[in-house]
Amino acid sequence: MTETRVAGADLLGAAFARARDEGRAALMPYLMGGFPDRATSAAVLDAYAASGADIVELGVPFSDPLADGPTIHSAATVALGAGATFESVLELARGAADSVPVVLMVYANMVLARGADEFAAELEASGVAGAIVPDLPPEEAGEVRNRLAARSLALIPLVAPTTPPPRRKLICEQAQGFVYVVSDTRTTGEREALPPKLAEFVQAVKADADVPAAVGFGIGTPEQAAEVGAVADGVIIGSRLVRAVAEADGPATAAAAVGEFLASTRAALG
Repeated sequence: MTETRVAGADLLGAAFARARDEGRAALMPYLMGGFPDRATSAAVLDAYAASGADIVELGVPFSDPLADGPTIHSAATVALGAGATFESVLELARGAADSVPVVLMVYANMVLARGADEFAAELEASGVAGAIVPDLPPEEAGEVRNRLAARSLALIPLVAPTTPPPRRKLICEQAQGFVYVVSDTRTTGEREALPPKLAEFVQAVKADADVPAAVGFGIGTPEQAAEVGAVADGVIIGSRLVRAVAEADGPATAAAAVGEFLASTRAALG
């Protein structure tokens, strides 16, 4: 009998719906695939699923990650040095896809080098639910979006505080899966405080979009996650978790560190 796999975009919708039914925002941790090595990143990915992650954002290491701050940039460099590739990151995704929906965070160079159709086929074969391509402008994203949609996968767009309202509305109208709300104009990284107008910004995005709005960039404590979760549909945590992995001395300690943080964050979300 042929196994029927639930479409990626539907997996994302179901994950947000489950969180909403529980009265909380979706917990969405990030990890760098292959950092600091394959065994550790696989252990961290398992810990994410076991600690209550609703959706996992899995980064593909790239030599020039324009959207990423020092912590994630450094992790990408280490992962590349350890031999991580696009294909090896997809293998990680394949191993986790039955436990938690996985969204690939990948830069446009790797997408365009393969071509939209091959890229979509590889994601589908790996059980990935969709992709975030932060340096692919919406004006140039049509083919990739369409090829992914043909396989029921989501191309998740980003909007920033500097995105003009008409452009934000267009991006939100085209959005699949969810809208990635960039909390401020800086690169990824931990912040002492969230932007003062974040709630207003999130509400504007939610008014423009028919899909959930998840906030990333700068969320580094359970308290900040709860603050964001009060207004957003999802909370994306990256640099804080990557730092925990960097400070660990092996797969077991890395998994324990991120698991403890996520358990605290999940409790804070309600």
